[in-house]
Amino acid sequence: MSYLKVLDDSQRYKLDSSDDQLFYQEPRFVHHLDQPFRNRLTQLYRDRIPPCAVVLDLMSSWVSHLPDDISYEKVIGHGLNEDELASNPRFESYWLQNLNKDQKLPLTDESVDVVLIVAGWQYLQQPEAVASELYRVTRRKGSMIVAFSNRMFFSKAPQIWTDYGDLDHLNYVSSVATAQGWKTSELIMEDTYKTGLMGLMGSKGDPFLAAICCKE
Repeated sequence: MSYLKVLDDSQRYKLDSSDDQLFYQEPRFVHHLDQPFRNRLTQLYRDRIPPCAVVLDLMSSWVSHLPDDISYEKVIGHGLNEDELASNPRFESYWLQNLNKDQKLPLTDESVDVVLIVAGWQYLQQPEAVASELYRVTRRKGSMIVAFSNRMFFSKAPQIWTDYGDLDHLNYVSSVATAQGWKTSELIMEDTYKTGLMGLMGSKGDPFLAAICCKE
């Protein structure tokens, strides 16, 4: 597997070096991001993913945040917890794989149209290899949408993520992706607001950040 290295070894260091498979051994049937964030994410998917697409939901769980009223050609899931993936109603198929140990994806070249990563990139210790593999399996004119907020399991995030802020995170995702051949088409950094009276009074939800990259 060939890819262009961006990080140095110190930037890959994380406090908890135990096997990620153990950390995710027990299912977590909870939302790790609040409702305003999830609403914004679903709207982004509605706007950017054509119904004819083969979608790869990488580092996923029991929910994919895709619009309920849109059917896609196929949705493929990946993650680290069998129970969570089996409970996701959008998946036609899925597989388990620890991307910090093995970055080679069991997918053929140019077999997917859109790659989704939600609140997952921040745990990658070999993001260059993963981005390169995703470039390989994505068709021309396809895209990768990496979305996240300011939440994380701190001990499981590498130093490149824990030491920096939101804008740095966006630029970091973009720099790794473009080094592997992707073209960054858009970087999004927005506030979200709670619904109802709290939102009208200016009460904010989780900040919404997304890097959208395309394969030309």
